[in-house]
Amino acid sequence: MDRIAVADRKTCQIYGVKDVLSFDLEEVLLETEQGILVIKGNNLHVSRLSLEKGEVDMEGDLDSFVYNEPGMGKRTKSLLSRLFR
Repeated sequence: MDRIAVADRKTCQIYGVKDVLSFDLEEVLLETEQGILVIKGNNLHVSRLSLEKGEVDMEGDLDSFVYNEPGMGKRTKSLLSRLFR
């Protein structure tokens, strides 16, 4: 079961994580039990990762949390952006 706990839009704990697909300072893509979770913000840092427990702790300026269907990660976006250049 996915669970997200956010404190002051600066830190969060996410449970139900299967894998970290990608991360940078502005976007983190996580594969969760409920699908792909896209987290956007600024100065994002993964402070703790435990895939055995399915837990991720993050900090930064958290702007949005969006679920996508599996397979809708960064690769799809980059393919679409290449088509429309």
